[in-house]
Amino acid sequence: MKSGKAVGPDDIPVEVWKCLGEATVEVLTSLFNRVLESERMPEEWRRSVLVPIFKNKGDVQSCSNYRGRKFMSHTMKLWKRVVEARLRKVVEICEQQYGFMSRKSTTDAIFALRILMEKYRDGQRELHCVFVDLEKAYDRVPREELWYCMRKSEVSEKYVRVVQDMYERSRTVVRCAVGQTEEFKVEVGLHQGSTLSPFLFAMVMDQLSEEVRQESPWTMMFADDIVICSESREQVEENLGGTKKGGGVK
Repeated sequence: MKSGKAVGPDDIPVEVWKCLGEATVEVLTSLFNRVLESERMPEEWRRSVLVPIFKNKGDVQSCSNYRGRKFMSHTMKLWKRVVEARLRKVVEICEQQYGFMSRKSTTDAIFALRILMEKYRDGQRELHCVFVDLEKAYDRVPREELWYCMRKSEVSEKYVRVVQDMYERSRTVVRCAVGQTEEFKVEVGLHQGSTLSPFLFAMVMDQLSEEVRQESPWTMMFADDIVICSESREQVEENLGGTKKGGGVK
């Protein structure tokens, strides 16, 4: 983790763990082992501060033109990195997902799509593509859907419960120039600013897109952006209808 990051509600800067040297490894290993064994993390880790940041476009009074930046405990972020590393070892994400995957990038996705289009153009065959944007996808993932997708991805019940604990009783305050709100519960969506959240989202997308990928093998994804490709316009429209059931289609 980079130095100079704003602290979370526990007021522990990441520099504390960096300056302790070898002692950091011993302390955090002991702490994380206890959290893993008990499946319960410290209550202070459940708190966060959300700061709305204007996107510099649209009406300044419209909430949809703001993105949220969430400040959480740095120690909890380290714990989430440990869990993420272990989940990546056991969960296999489909090859069509180019987001949040090591050694993959937007360039790879663009290149693959371009090669596909050129192949059909050279063969003088039709290829229909629909681009889908899942609006505010992170914020709309139902928790029960997340647990379902984790189990379907063959994540052990131990780690399902560990992730459930991360989201249990999570609460936040919104801070702005004139002060901050009362604390309230966060009961839907993935944690913003967490290194684990992108992989959890990829896991959800992998499971929810399975049927569409079976019907249209050339479907590609980059995080929450999807392109559905098929030789048949009717098939593309049918798959698009199935995607819309997930909600948030823009």
